[in-house]
Amino acid sequence: MGTDGEHTEATQYVAYTFYKVAPEWRRLSPEVRAAEKSAFAEVVQCWQECMELRTYSFVGVRPDVEFMLWKLTDRYEDLRDLGAELNGTALAGSLTTPYSYLATSRSSKYFDRDPRRPPRRIVPRGAPYLVVYPFVKLRPWYTLSMDDRRQAMHEHATIGGGFPTITNHTAYSFGIDDQEFMTAFECESPADFLELMMALRETEASKYTERDTPIFVGLSEPIDKILDSLDGARARVEAQA
Repeated sequence: MGTDGEHTEATQYVAYTFYKVAPEWRRLSPEVRAAEKSAFAEVVQCWQECMELRTYSFVGVRPDVEFMLWKLTDRYEDLRDLGAELNGTALAGSLTTPYSYLATSRSSKYFDRDPRRPPRRIVPRGAPYLVVYPFVKLRPWYTLSMDDRRQAMHEHATIGGGFPTITNHTAYSFGIDDQEFMTAFECESPADFLELMMALRETEASKYTERDTPIFVGLSEPIDKILDSLDGARARVEAQA
């Protein structure tokens, strides 16, 4: 907190790392695959005890990614250390990372802020689905007056408020990644998010969108279940149950 009673911005790093397993990995013996999955899951589960780390499945949904780690931490070094430990597992040799995004949380300049309140932080609520995509605005947006931009964003927020089952977690990437924002929405159903996006397409702010793809719709699941989906082990176990 500052000397005048105002809170200073505390940095919270927000990272999204997407993985895909090589087809050759599925040709390994079941025993080898099981051991590699177990070691990878152990690292993830260990880190979940010391930082906000959530896992999402895209198996059967997108051809380019199969699972994602959503990481939130106050220490940039945590992202490196977690990555290094995962790289030390045998499974990492069969994984690629088609997409990886970095951002930070901060308070919005378009909405009135009470200086006595702490800065905005992203706190996941644990909804079953997470929709993630990078976002870039057209440069003319930044030539508009602050009043015009604030009015457009208030319209945007008002429409979003009409969807109480959807929680927005927008983070900022200016200067630290290739996009301007990382937008993430927790929701109860992908269909709910579709309705929200259709409504937002008609807003003034939407005119200034340059890029809002690729879009990823992830299902929240424990890492061990996600990994068992990569080679069908989970389906075989459930079939035998």
